[in-house]
Amino acid sequence: MMMAFPSGAAMRTVLVSSLLAILFTVSAAGNIYQDFDLTWGNGRGKILNNGQLLTLSLDKASGSGFQSKHEYLFGKIDMQIKLVPGNSAGTVTAYYLSSQGPTHDEIDFEFLGNLSGDPYTLHTNVFSQGKGNREQQFKLWFDPTKDFHTYSILWNPQHILFSVDGIPIRDFRNNEARGVPFPKNQPMRIYSSLWNADDWATRGGLVKTDWSKAPFVASYRNLIADACVWSKGTSSCALQRSPASGSGSRAWWNHELDATSRKWLRWAQKNYMIYNYCADVRRFPQGLPTECRAA
Repeated sequence: MMMAFPSGAAMRTVLVSSLLAILFTVSAAGNIYQDFDLTWGNGRGKILNNGQLLTLSLDKASGSGFQSKHEYLFGKIDMQIKLVPGNSAGTVTAYYLSSQGPTHDEIDFEFLGNLSGDPYTLHTNVFSQGKGNREQQFKLWFDPTKDFHTYSILWNPQHILFSVDGIPIRDFRNNEARGVPFPKNQPMRIYSSLWNADDWATRGGLVKTDWSKAPFVASYRNLIADACVWSKGTSSCALQRSPASGSGSRAWWNHELDATSRKWLRWAQKNYMIYNYCADVRRFPQGLPTECRAA
């Protein structure tokens, strides 16, 4: 399929905007020791460079993972990740927000590995009150193993916006008025893990993990949570007169896609989306989910 690329001027504008966002992220980034805990992997996760870099590794015995020290109820999360290079088939690098329990809420980025030279699949999903099945998948317009790229989740009372290097790729809107549950009451932690899923991750499980290539390593830096911290039943944003006060911090609270952002969203979905549950009529013979039919 021939990909339609934006004009040179338009791409330069986005690249400059993304660079500025990355520079801001670097200046605002906290120390990983302060904000995150390694939670499993028996030493396979490491915090390096005085808390400026985190790595997860996977071998045949185990993967590894980490989570945020805090829970959040709405916010903007930025995470710079460099994915497993080379033959990453069978591996999954997951980055997501989640609450706990059978009726949990969850917002997912998952990066499905592939054979050397083949592109990763970026898998997104949204769970509300324990129900998911809202998958959209993409290929990326760059090699995510060569350098760090910023993957962002903006979560406010009206939208869940997934972005890559500042380019929106998915906007899950609040359609509670149409009876669609929306994550808004359960605080969530940030999680990430690197694990083996060769029963489904690459070509539906046809390609298995090549353990001779282990250990597989993913790297993280500049993990930013500009978000409402939830503690003892209270949101840090409730302590402010307005969560969106000012044009800088917490401007995400009332964020809506403008005309330029909507253009980039259409560009990403037209050229790089490879699966959309809202278009899968065979999967939903009784009719597409309500949010897919919403205007």
